[in-house]
Amino acid sequence: MVTGKRSALATKPLSTPRNVDFLANALRQKLKTRGASGMIGLGRNFRIQDDNRSGSLSFYEFDKAMTDFQLGFAKDEVERLFAYFDMDRSGEVDYNEFLRVIRGPMNPAREQLVMQAFNKLDRDGNGHIDYDDLVGLYNGEFHPDVKAGKKTEQQVLNEWLNTFQMHHNMQNSAVTDNLVTKEEFIEYYNNISMSIDDDAYFELMMNNAWNLDGKRVTKKGWGGEV
Repeated sequence: MVTGKRSALATKPLSTPRNVDFLANALRQKLKTRGASGMIGLGRNFRIQDDNRSGSLSFYEFDKAMTDFQLGFAKDEVERLFAYFDMDRSGEVDYNEFLRVIRGPMNPAREQLVMQAFNKLDRDGNGHIDYDDLVGLYNGEFHPDVKAGKKTEQQVLNEWLNTFQMHHNMQNSAVTDNLVTKEEFIEYYNNISMSIDDDAYFELMMNNAWNLDGKRVTKKGWGGEV
């Protein structure tokens, strides 16, 4: 958390746990209905409002980001969320920590599947995934932009790689380089996992995307289906 001038909100008492828990759960459910784009979209809004790139938001910045993302919370509800997550009473909220708490981590079974997929893709064992690792595993020719002649298959696959990094980069200032590290891969699926309640469905999704169980003989999709 970045210390600074205390706002008027920093002197307000915290809301009761029930009220804050209800609001936090309501926010979580609203983001879940938007799928993985919910977390990355809110994170992007936070970064836009963080004018001085401090990694934290004043109440004005926090309120504007929540309002611009059209989450439907009343002013007093945003105030209560802000006051609760202003844990050091500095008058600012660390938005990376806020997003991590709202999202929550994957359970061990899901993380094991994600690591199985990463290790399969990282065929040369160099610790990251790049275009060469994807060739032969995913086929971009079914992408509508490739079929329409608007993009090459390599462009589509590189854009798909960038999708992983967008999920990760909402929490840091890393430069997009068409390489996906293990951390970025896990971060991406942490956001995906938030919108999937059923472990069996998550496992099915991973198997369909990466053929982890070895049952899929032909490739019928492209990377953007993940």
